[in-house]
Amino acid sequence: MPAARSWASSSTSSSATAADVAAGGRLTSFPIPRERPRANSVDTRSVVSKRAGAFDSSGIRKAFDLAAKLENPINLAIGQPDFAMPAEAREAAKAAIDAGKNGYTPTQGIPALRDRLEAEVRQELGQPGRSLCVTSGSSGALVLALMALIDPGDEVILFEPAFVMYRPLVEFLGGRCIIVDTSPTFRIDVDQVAAAITPRCRVMLLNTPANPTGIVAPEETVRALARLAQQRGVTLISDELYRSYCYDEPFHSPAAHSESVVVIDGFSKSHAMTGWRVGWVHGPKPIIDACTMLQQYTFVCAPQVGQWGAIAALDCSMAGPLAECRRKRDKLMAGLRGLYAFVPPGGAFYLYPEAPGGSGRAFAERAVQEEKLIVVPGSVFGSADTHFRIAYTVTDQMLDRGIAALQRLARSAG
Repeated sequence: MPAARSWASSSTSSSATAADVAAGGRLTSFPIPRERPRANSVDTRSVVSKRAGAFDSSGIRKAFDLAAKLENPINLAIGQPDFAMPAEAREAAKAAIDAGKNGYTPTQGIPALRDRLEAEVRQELGQPGRSLCVTSGSSGALVLALMALIDPGDEVILFEPAFVMYRPLVEFLGGRCIIVDTSPTFRIDVDQVAAAITPRCRVMLLNTPANPTGIVAPEETVRALARLAQQRGVTLISDELYRSYCYDEPFHSPAAHSESVVVIDGFSKSHAMTGWRVGWVHGPKPIIDACTMLQQYTFVCAPQVGQWGAIAALDCSMAGPLAECRRKRDKLMAGLRGLYAFVPPGGAFYLYPEAPGGSGRAFAERAVQEEKLIVVPGSVFGSADTHFRIAYTVTDQMLDRGIAALQRLARSAG
C-alpha cells in the first residue's frame, strides 16, 4: 500500500526546539518533523500495523501544530469558520447537558434530528425513498460510506486537487485511487471521467464547493456525472459540506439527478460546529442501512449533546456570517490580484493561487521563515506542487496581516 503524500521533510529527524520559535519564532524547516525515538522507547515498526505505518500525519494537521509553536503567527491554514456557533444552538446544547442527555443515542441519530433531516432531504430532492443516518461528523459519514461501498482492489475516482482525507481513506480500505486531474481550470471534464471508469471502479467522489480550490461545479457537470455514474454502475458520493458557501451561483447537487447518489453533509462548516461532530449521510436505503450497521461497530453514534444543538441550529439564519465570508473572499482576491494567478473561487472559504517560483512547498516554507505566515502547499492535495491554499475565515486583522505578507512575498520573489 503506498504511503499518503506528505509535505514534511523526510531528511530532517529532530523536532523544533524552544530556541527555534523564540524571539521572532522563525523556523529553519517547515513543517515540524517527527521526533527521533528516545532511548529505550518501543520500536513502532514492530508494534504498529503496516496499514497504520503507511500513513503520515496530514499536512493540514502539521500546519495546525506549527501554528501552536510560533509567536503571533499569521495562520491562514486551518479551514474552519471564524464566526460563532448560533446562540440558540449553544443554549440547546447547555439545556441538554443540564437535562442529563449525555448518554448514547440510537445509532442512526435521535429521532427529532434524524426524522427532520430526512424529511427535508426527501422534500428537496423529490425522493420519498431516500434514507438518512446521523453520523459522527461528515468525516465519519465519509468513512462509513466508503466502508459500505468498496472492497480491497476496487477503484475510486478522485478529482485532484482533492481534500487531504480522500486518498488515505481509500487506500486504508485497500482501494485504488484513479486520479482525474482538473488543473489548470479546476473544472471537471466529463469525457475524461468516462474514460477513467473501468470494470473495477465502484465509486466516484465529488466535492462541490471544493476544498481546496473553492470551485462550484455547474449544474450541467453534476447532472452529467450523476447520469454517467448511474449508467456505468458506479456510486457517486457527493461531499456537500460547503453547500451553503456559494457566492456567485446556486449550489447544484448531483442527487437531484439520480436517486443512486450518496450525499455527505454536516453542521461543522455551515453552523460553526466543527468540534461537536454532527454530520449525516443520505442515499439509497440499502447503502444507508449498511452505513448504520457499520456505525454500530465503529463510532456508535454522534455525540448526543451535539445532536440537540444541531436541531436548534436548523432554525437559525446564517445569512450574516455567510455574507461576511463572501466579503472576506472579495477582499483577499482584491489584495492579491495582479500579484498572484488564481481561479476565482465561487464557494467554500479557500483561495488556491499559483505559487511564486512554481513550488507550493518551497513557497510555504519561505512564507513561514520570512513572514511567520502559514499556508498549505498544494502537494498536500494531490501530485502537483504548483499551488498553495489560503483559508480566509479569520479575523479582519489577521486577514489584513496575511494580505500584506503575501504582497511582500510576491514582490520579493520578483
